[in-house]
Amino acid sequence: MKTIHLNCGSMCPYGGRFVSGSNQQPRMVCHCVLVETSGGLILVDTGIGTLDIEHPWKHLTGAFVLGMRPTLGLHETARSQISALGYSPNDVRHIVVTHLDVDHAGGIPDFPEATVHVYAAEHEAATHRQTTRERLRYRPHQTANHTRWNLLLTHGEKWLGFDSVRAVPDSDCEVLLVPLTGHTRGHCAVAIRTGNTWLLHAGDAYFHHHEVRGATYKCPPFLSFFQNQVAMDKQSMQHNRARLRELATSHNTSVRLFCAHDPVEFDQLATGNHS
Repeated sequence: MKTIHLNCGSMCPYGGRFVSGSNQQPRMVCHCVLVETSGGLILVDTGIGTLDIEHPWKHLTGAFVLGMRPTLGLHETARSQISALGYSPNDVRHIVVTHLDVDHAGGIPDFPEATVHVYAAEHEAATHRQTTRERLRYRPHQTANHTRWNLLLTHGEKWLGFDSVRAVPDSDCEVLLVPLTGHTRGHCAVAIRTGNTWLLHAGDAYFHHHEVRGATYKCPPFLSFFQNQVAMDKQSMQHNRARLRELATSHNTSVRLFCAHDPVEFDQLATGNHS
């Protein structure tokens, strides 16, 4: 399989070094992965979609536009980038989302023929939006009209110490959903086999590379505050982040770990395609 790393939503939030961890201007990405398989394309996360860019204040909400300051370029949508690669949007057979937050599920309406694979608990949370936090994070237009869903329960096989791992159909068991709840009720990571190694898209299980790498845990103050504020289960989030840190240490030669919004990790991986 071949993987292509896509930034489907550049953001420049306020906060300076409290966000970036350095004196550089804060920059965040929406890190998505396109997987080319013999059975068609698999898209891991979808970033900000076409409808969001055309109607940002309505679809992304004013709080997101003002706080995250997305660039809102149509050229960054997954649909546009996939078309630029010479594919049709209908070639995307499967979408795997780490979760259904506004900046991860925005591209779902751009691929009406794709089956979206997500944990049932996440779909339930996004559909019913029972709490104030969930009414802010989930946008109905991104999911309400999509008809092709594969809602998964949390049971399955073991993978590198993680339980209840499920394979995506048509991926020959080489694209896996790995439960990592905490940030949301049904949050997961997505593992992609590339030769003898694995890529692991950890979604929003962490936000900065120093949270899982280095001798000591480090996270810029605002990102740490933000994660705690939006987490649906802080204890599970912290537990799973510790497991990822352990994984990054114990399997550093066989697993390449990255999250959804860290620009350093994205730039490293986007310099070349992995096959």
